[in-house]
Amino acid sequence: MDLKRLSLARKLIPLSGATAALAALCGCTAVALTNMTPSSLPENPSGIYTFTLRVAPKSASVIPDSITPRIVVGAQSHDMRRSDVSTEIYEYDYKLPSFQNDIAYYYLVSYNTGGTLVTNSHQAYTDLTHTAIVSRYVISLEVNRGPVGARIGILGRGFSPQDTVGFDGTPVRTVYESPTSLGFFVPPLAPGRTYKVTIAGAAGNSVVGSFRIDTSDVSVEPASLALAPGQKLTLTFTVPNPAPSGGLLLDITTDIPESVIMPEVVVPAGQTSVAVSVEGGKPGSGSLFLKGYGTGEVTIPVTVSGSK
Repeated sequence: MDLKRLSLARKLIPLSGATAALAALCGCTAVALTNMTPSSLPENPSGIYTFTLRVAPKSASVIPDSITPRIVVGAQSHDMRRSDVSTEIYEYDYKLPSFQNDIAYYYLVSYNTGGTLVTNSHQAYTDLTHTAIVSRYVISLEVNRGPVGARIGILGRGFSPQDTVGFDGTPVRTVYESPTSLGFFVPPLAPGRTYKVTIAGAAGNSVVGSFRIDTSDVSVEPASLALAPGQKLTLTFTVPNPAPSGGLLLDITTDIPESVIMPEVVVPAGQTSVAVSVEGGKPGSGSLFLKGYGTGEVTIPVTVSGSK
């Protein structure tokens, strides 16, 4: 008997067994797992959310019919169904408990490799992943540019009356319309620039997109006002283009608030001008200031003299 050959055979037998075991443990390399579920999902009324996984064999030794994906949420494992879209895509509809807004999960895939006579069982799995359920989300800005004072809509879901739109972090005049619609007036900031638009509120901060403020001119007739206390005169504002849907707000301030009585100035949608009545209050001298037009500000001198 050849003792050297026998000794070598004894060494090779456990080595081949270890190699087979190692191959079973490393079987995950035979399939590629791709989580197709976003890290955040918009809240829906049914509370059911679809989780999607792609399982792509990387080796011809993988037996396709043996692939069995599961999603593990907490301590529970759920079988996934094959999607109609592709034989490599699997889905599971998860019913979220009402008190929960975050889902921690991972995918576990069992499959076999081999041929008709010998098969090996394997498992592959993904890392633990979190998906958040977002109660407020933004679909889009109605438009992404416009002049100062234009009313712009935001479409989405989960809006509340406490939400405030911001331009580069500066709050602007916001109009709550419904849980799916929010509006704002373009603020009197420097034109010719693009600003980052955000929404802040009880549901947190959300990035809406970018908005460019375009340069626009306005004419005012008369160019100045001389009033007596209680006297009323008409002031007409004309813009170059028809006001957008929702109207065009003209942001007007004054340094003599006790001397000037006038309403909010909004150019009606589709119109290019608006006339407002200005009434004299207490005697004083100052100006009306219209921001965001011309070189940045239009000044209308105002004098209220005499007594009632």
